Amino acid sequence: MGTMGKRAICLISGGMDSAVAAAVARHDGYKLYALTFNYGQRNLRELEAAKEIAKNLGAHHKIFEMNLRQIGGSALTDTIEVPERAEGIPVTYVPARNTIFLSCALAYAEVIDAEAIFIGVNAVDYSGYPDCRPEYIQAFQRMANVALKRSVEKGPIHIKAPLLYLSKAEIVKSGLELGVPFEKTWSCYREGEKACGRCPSCTLRLAAFEKAGVRDPIEYEQSDSGDGGVRTSCGLHQNK
Repeated sequence: MGTMGKRAICLISGGMDSAVAAAVARHDGYKLYALTFNYGQRNLRELEAAKEIAKNLGAHHKIFEMNLRQIGGSALTDTIEVPERAEGIPVTYVPARNTIFLSCALAYAEVIDAEAIFIGVNAVDYSGYPDCRPEYIQAFQRMANVALKRSVEKGPIHIKAPLLYLSKAEIVKSGLELGVPFEKTWSCYREGEKACGRCPSCTLRLAAFEKAGVRDPIEYEQSDSGDGGVRTSCGLHQNK
């Protein structure tokens, strides 16, 4: 708890991974400054989830506006169907998204004199997104160390990815220990009042809760098997 009183930027998307990463930052004694991006994603439900999570964590919260639809190239920002299965790097990958988000977070951190940025990337249960790998985080840290006035005059802003080597089930267990309000999080890639229970993000989330031995507290649409949407077996890997 030696960082009491120090500041951290927490990238909060509305999903469970970013919520747990922010909860880790709070547990470590940081004052939280949550940053969420309205980047032209098709599903805006996650923005409302991010607001609820930031409020629960007692974070100062900013929603940063940008429009990645002008670039497209992803099922989340373009007229590309969200798949139920994927091979290789899936079409839900948003080109350079973490690089864009972390760069904005660096600017914000420099302005408010924050010493850390927390991001909920995970390299265990993930799709192979190139910007969720340990080597990506390490490379971005090296860039940040030479890119900023603060880095030159005062010291580095640390990029922290506390979930990097955890399984999704371990992330669920950690979140429960930290009091994360999973009922307020949103992981589904599709629009709707309830999570679909079928997209890659939903199936991985459901499997994680099953492996953790607890029921996912959010509501799902009825699945094909008639089990209320609680589908728990899928080999797909996504970060949300």
